[in-house]
Amino acid sequence: MPQYRYRALTSAGTIITNRMDEANEQVVKVKLKRNDLIPIYVKKIGKSKRKKVTKRNVSELNEMLKNVNTANIEKNRQENKLNFIQRAKKAINKVERITTRDIIIFTQNFYLLKKANFNNIHALSTIIENTENFELQEILKDILAGVEAGENIYTTMEYYSDVFPYLYINMIKVGEQSGSLTKSLEEAVKYLEDTDSLNKKIRSILVPNIAMFVGLVIMLFVGTLVAIPAIQNVFDTIGTQDQLPAITLWFSGVVDNLIAYWYVPVIIITAIIGVILWYINTPKGRYDFNYFKYTMPIFGKLIYAIDFSRFIRAMALNLENGMRIQDAIQVSKSVCKNIVMLSIIEASINNLLIGRSWLEPFEKARFGTTMPTEMLKIGMQTDLTEMMQKLLIYMESDIDTQLKRIVKVLPEVTYAIVGVVLIFFVLVVLVPCIQVYMGGFLFSAYGF
Repeated sequence: MPQYRYRALTSAGTIITNRMDEANEQVVKVKLKRNDLIPIYVKKIGKSKRKKVTKRNVSELNEMLKNVNTANIEKNRQENKLNFIQRAKKAINKVERITTRDIIIFTQNFYLLKKANFNNIHALSTIIENTENFELQEILKDILAGVEAGENIYTTMEYYSDVFPYLYINMIKVGEQSGSLTKSLEEAVKYLEDTDSLNKKIRSILVPNIAMFVGLVIMLFVGTLVAIPAIQNVFDTIGTQDQLPAITLWFSGVVDNLIAYWYVPVIIITAIIGVILWYINTPKGRYDFNYFKYTMPIFGKLIYAIDFSRFIRAMALNLENGMRIQDAIQVSKSVCKNIVMLSIIEASINNLLIGRSWLEPFEKARFGTTMPTEMLKIGMQTDLTEMMQKLLIYMESDIDTQLKRIVKVLPEVTYAIVGVVLIFFVLVVLVPCIQVYMGGFLFSAYGF
């Protein structure tokens, strides 16, 4: 059954946005009118790729919306009339992709308004009016409708999991459940900016080197297919006894076989990728893959440190708002996506239930240094919340140091790979070309 997105006017003169699965547009309009809603905009949309959730942001509309005020309706109709320039601007913005920068700006604005003691409805309404990206504006309207209907912000965000990152949604969830949404928004801005900055640094290192690597591989294959046969033809025509280098002849044979039997490596590579993807999607495979993330060279310790610091930050927020340690851990685990980390946290909760230390599973895991757990042990004997704040400062410094080390090591690794390919290119293609340029084969052709 097709899905329709609609905007309708309520009895209070406000506009709501939602979706409905019906046979056609006329049925949607009829159902809206039965619920005392006046349809403004109804449009058929394609099948959504977004994650579906059982909760929707507006329910039982026929009980909520009664006694339509026609004066308010007419007033809002006039306010929502758009001139030609505004419609053109919306049409242009509608095709724009929602970027990380859009989410950062939205979160910064939301944080500033919450800090100024705006309630959620007032803050979202203000942001919507100043949001230029049409698609993001529609999503924010959907979130606003959910808040007006009594839902949490994160509930509607989960429906748009292709727009809002998993960790971002769960940071908002922790903030709403712990009563510290303003603080969570501040942390969410920092998370988005740090992630965006790290991605830019890694791209600035990898993209040029990958482009160079791909260029060398293309030149290697083109040179083998074009230059090497031409050189061999010159040798055969003149009748020289000189031979192309052994490595050149070997690689030329490999390329010829790849062209003749191209389907063999394609099938093998496809099969390997398929088996890996299948294994990762199994429970054991997913656990092993997540375990590898924490133990992999270069990035492993950094990934664990980031996940652990997010968990501690969320836990500190909950403890500051008066939660017990067990409840704080239970709520805070939602900021973690790695199954290995979640299993450690579950073990911590079980330890609390049987009267043992909740830090013991983190110590036994041995993914990071012992400093964090030792600081938390001291905090358990003094002031845990204060010690967590000190631990977060320490971990921020440690993560920054690890990032600098990675940024320093990555170019060396990529340069080494590109260097190997470059040497191979010289031996396979350039050496025969230099051999022809020097003309030594002519002496052999004339018996010298």
